Amino acid sequence: MCPCPCHSLALMAEPEPLTIQVGEKRSCPEEEEEDAPSKKPRVEGDHKNGVPATQDEEEGIEGEECDGEEDGETFADMMKHGLTELDVGILKYVSDHEGFSGVLKERYSDFVVHEINKQGKMVHLDDLSIPADAAEESDVLTEEQKKQLGELQLFRNKEGSVSIEVIDDTKEKRTLVHKAIKTQFPGLETKTEEKDGCKYIVAYHAAGKKALAGIFQLPQHNSWKHFWPKNRGSFCHFVLYKENKDTMDAINVLSKFLRLRPNMFSYMGTKDKRAITVQEIAVLRITAERLAHLNKCLMNLKVGNFCYKNHPLKLGELQGNHFTVVIRNISGTDEQVNQALKSLKQTGFINYYGMQRFGTTAVPTQHVGRAILKNDWNEVMDLILKPRPGAEKEFLVRCREEWAKTQDPEAALKKLPNKRCVEGQLLRGLSMHGKKNIVTAFGLIPRNNRLMYIHSYQSVVWNTMVSRRIEAFGLKAVEGDLVLRGTTAHVLSAEEAESHSIHDIVMPLPGYDVIYPSHHGYGELLSADGLDIDNMRHKVKDYSLAGAYRRIIIRPADVSWEIIQYDDPRIPLVHSDYEKLENKPPPVFNKEGKYRALRLEFSLPPSTYATMAIREVLKLDTSIKKQTQLNTTWFN
Repeated sequence: MCPCPCHSLALMAEPEPLTIQVGEKRSCPEEEEEDAPSKKPRVEGDHKNGVPATQDEEEGIEGEECDGEEDGETFADMMKHGLTELDVGILKYVSDHEGFSGVLKERYSDFVVHEINKQGKMVHLDDLSIPADAAEESDVLTEEQKKQLGELQLFRNKEGSVSIEVIDDTKEKRTLVHKAIKTQFPGLETKTEEKDGCKYIVAYHAAGKKALAGIFQLPQHNSWKHFWPKNRGSFCHFVLYKENKDTMDAINVLSKFLRLRPNMFSYMGTKDKRAITVQEIAVLRITAERLAHLNKCLMNLKVGNFCYKNHPLKLGELQGNHFTVVIRNISGTDEQVNQALKSLKQTGFINYYGMQRFGTTAVPTQHVGRAILKNDWNEVMDLILKPRPGAEKEFLVRCREEWAKTQDPEAALKKLPNKRCVEGQLLRGLSMHGKKNIVTAFGLIPRNNRLMYIHSYQSVVWNTMVSRRIEAFGLKAVEGDLVLRGTTAHVLSAEEAESHSIHDIVMPLPGYDVIYPSHHGYGELLSADGLDIDNMRHKVKDYSLAGAYRRIIIRPADVSWEIIQYDDPRIPLVHSDYEKLENKPPPVFNKEGKYRALRLEFSLPPSTYATMAIREVLKLDTSIKKQTQLNTTWFN
């Protein structure tokens, strides 16, 4: 990204080449694992129809796992066929201030997210030490002994053993050593032996390689239960700090190093990829020491703030997220910027579902969702697998061409080097179950991805209806609007509307268990798409939409901002948690600096898009297609 004052908001710009990648040192084990099974969210806000409350900045799902990111030219070509805000119902603003331009996410460090936990506390990484009880247990073994035990555990020394001499021989000391080995190195057994008048504790594999594999796959194994301290919570909670990595990718890396399935980890919400993010994670019966050891193996991922608890984490338990955002090369005057941010603080922004919810390919996810709801499974299959305009990776192009030519799922599948992408999973299902069983074949796609299609359709409907409602009635409560009383929606009378503000009003996502505002046009919109508003139950239970309610306007909390000037466009402008831990100095700003940026902070509840708040400030289309066009025009 050039450091000149670019007249565009580079909202989902191609990531810059990383100088540091997430590293996997040879001393750390690797193993391919399956993705974690999806969890079923409950309601929007409270979330009862499965609309995720925890996606802070959601990604598109088609083709995303097939390979790495596209190169710049290919990405720009692909975005010529992408969506704009107009396509997904994002039309209105709440304020009348004059917009201005700026560059968002020029560097991933310009977008920092701290989770707000269910106690309302902002989650920080500020302690890399292990808990006192674990430290006492850990001190029993030397670093060299831990290294030998780790190699034994991972079969670097397949049929061998490790002998540890007990210098201060007491029963209590031997018990501590036995316990330390079995808790820190699951899969190893111990026994006490005497040789030449000295006592040794010998660690070994009880039944060879097969037993170890079983323990890694079955954490409920008796040895885990027996050797985990009774007074210690079964779940180790820790803070995950990550840079330029999405949450599931980070968990997959941790699971490989720890030889666990990813579903052993639980969390309250997923976080952006192109950002620095800090969130709480819990894992079943893994010691803080084992986790802390990973800090030596990983780059761009750090773990800390360990504690043991008796419960995992659940999706949606968080209270929200706190964002620190840098928008570089702003064109607005100080007065324009202050006016925009005062409006954001006092009035808020329209709570649209952001562009991330609708994917980045030429076939919008909501079109697939609409076909699922219409029970048109041939259309679902066609939309996912057919050739499409825009640039894609060559192997995806070949796969789609093969499918169009032969309709042979096995032949098309052979064109994919990685079968875990949506296209690969669907083709594998069609190969297993046949083209007459598309519903079953489609079921091989992870549940969260399948549900994302229909949630995408719901989101377009919600965005569109909110834009129409604001167009018709403005920013005041009117007769026929909905408000929540507890968890129940109530239709306002004209008299009641006088005592409510726009901040009280909710609009429903379509479903069988919601009521609609009396001035709504939901039925006509759904009917035009071939759906019946009075029949939102599906033959397949997973795809039956209960519906939910979502506030029209969100006012961010803890809003603050400053205009900063700086000289070096390469330096981060936010002091991260890890930089603080490393005692690195904070960024230095120069009042006479060559470059000018807006640094703002705000907190948002779950299922709310930071990009929509920034859109309200800048008054710019946040779609990748639009920003790519603007950037291409500017750079050319």
